[in-house]
Amino acid sequence: MMERVVVEPFGEGWAVRSLTADNPMILRRGADAERVGRDLALRLAAAGTPVQLNFRLRDGATAAKFVCLPPAGQNPEPLMIRLRPPAVTAEEPVTA
Repeated sequence: MMERVVVEPFGEGWAVRSLTADNPMILRRGADAERVGRDLALRLAAAGTPVQLNFRLRDGATAAKFVCLPPAGQNPEPLMIRLRPPAVTAEEPVTA
Protein backbone atom coordinates (compact mmCIF):
# COMPACT_ATOMS: atom_id res chain seq x y z
CA MET A 1 0.00 0.00 0.00
CA MET A 2 1.26 3.49 -0.82
CA GLU A 3 1.47 6.01 2.01
CA ARG A 4 0.44 9.61 1.35
CA VAL A 5 2.05 12.73 2.83
CA VAL A 6 0.38 16.08 2.14
CA VAL A 7 1.80 19.55 2.84
CA GLU A 8 -1.00 22.11 2.80
CA PRO A 9 -2.11 25.43 4.29
CA PHE A 10 -3.60 25.36 7.78
CA GLY A 11 -4.90 28.68 9.06
CA GLU A 12 -1.98 31.11 9.07
CA GLY A 13 0.53 28.23 9.01
CA TRP A 14 1.11 24.95 7.22
CA ALA A 15 0.22 21.33 8.00
CA VAL A 16 2.03 18.10 7.18
CA ARG A 17 -0.50 15.26 7.16
CA SER A 18 0.17 11.55 6.90
CA LEU A 19 -1.93 8.41 7.18
CA THR A 20 0.64 7.09 9.69
CA ALA A 21 0.09 10.00 12.11
CA ASP A 22 -3.08 10.63 14.11
CA ASN A 23 -2.54 14.41 14.09
CA PRO A 24 -0.97 16.75 11.54
CA MET A 25 2.32 18.50 12.21
CA ILE A 26 1.65 22.26 12.18
CA LEU A 27 4.42 24.69 11.22
CA ARG A 28 4.52 28.46 10.80
CA ARG A 29 6.51 28.65 7.58
CA GLY A 30 5.84 26.90 4.30
CA ALA A 31 9.55 26.19 3.80
CA ASP A 32 9.69 24.36 7.14
CA ALA A 33 6.59 22.33 6.28
CA GLU A 34 8.06 21.43 2.89
CA ARG A 35 11.30 20.23 4.53
CA VAL A 36 9.41 18.19 7.15
CA GLY A 37 7.16 16.64 4.48
CA ARG A 38 10.11 15.65 2.31
CA ASP A 39 12.03 14.25 5.28
CA LEU A 40 9.01 12.21 6.39
CA ALA A 41 8.44 10.84 2.88
CA LEU A 42 12.10 9.87 2.53
CA ARG A 43 12.18 8.19 5.97
CA LEU A 44 9.05 6.18 5.21
CA ALA A 45 10.47 5.13 1.83
CA ALA A 46 13.79 4.18 3.45
CA ALA A 47 11.78 1.93 5.80
CA GLY A 48 10.26 0.17 2.76
CA THR A 49 6.97 1.99 2.20
CA PRO A 50 6.34 3.75 -1.12
CA VAL A 51 5.05 7.30 -0.57
CA GLN A 52 3.13 9.85 -2.60
CA LEU A 53 4.10 13.38 -1.50
CA ASN A 54 1.75 16.26 -2.41
CA PHE A 55 2.34 19.99 -1.94
CA ARG A 56 -0.72 22.26 -2.07
CA LEU A 57 -0.94 26.03 -2.43
CA ARG A 58 -3.15 28.37 -0.39
CA ASP A 59 -5.79 28.32 -3.16
CA GLY A 60 -5.97 24.50 -2.95
CA ALA A 61 -4.14 23.86 -6.23
CA THR A 62 -1.45 21.19 -6.33
CA ALA A 63 1.97 22.86 -6.49
CA ALA A 64 3.98 19.65 -6.88
CA LYS A 65 3.60 15.90 -6.58
CA PHE A 66 6.34 13.32 -5.95
CA VAL A 67 6.59 9.57 -5.51
CA CYS A 68 9.25 8.25 -3.12
CA LEU A 69 10.29 4.66 -3.74
CA PRO A 70 12.11 2.38 -1.29
CA PRO A 71 15.78 1.56 -1.93
CA ALA A 72 16.39 -1.05 -4.62
CA GLY A 73 19.38 -3.20 -5.43
CA GLN A 74 22.74 -1.90 -4.24
CA ASN A 75 21.52 1.68 -3.77
CA PRO A 76 20.81 2.29 -0.04
CA GLU A 77 18.90 5.56 -0.65
CA PRO A 78 15.21 5.96 -1.50
CA LEU A 79 14.36 7.44 -4.90
CA MET A 80 12.21 10.60 -5.17
CA ILE A 81 10.55 11.19 -8.54
CA ARG A 82 8.63 14.37 -9.42
CA LEU A 83 5.38 13.75 -11.28
CA ARG A 84 4.33 16.37 -13.80
CA PRO A 85 0.72 17.52 -13.59
CA PRO A 86 -1.35 17.43 -16.76
CA ALA A 87 -1.18 20.63 -18.78
CA VAL A 88 -4.13 22.97 -18.25
CA THR A 89 -5.09 25.54 -20.84
CA ALA A 90 -6.69 28.90 -20.05
CA GLU A 91 -10.06 27.63 -21.31
CA GLU A 92 -10.12 24.62 -18.96
CA PRO A 93 -11.37 25.06 -15.40
CA VAL A 94 -8.93 24.06 -12.67
CA THR A 95 -10.38 21.67 -10.09
CA ALA A 96 -8.85 20.92 -6.71
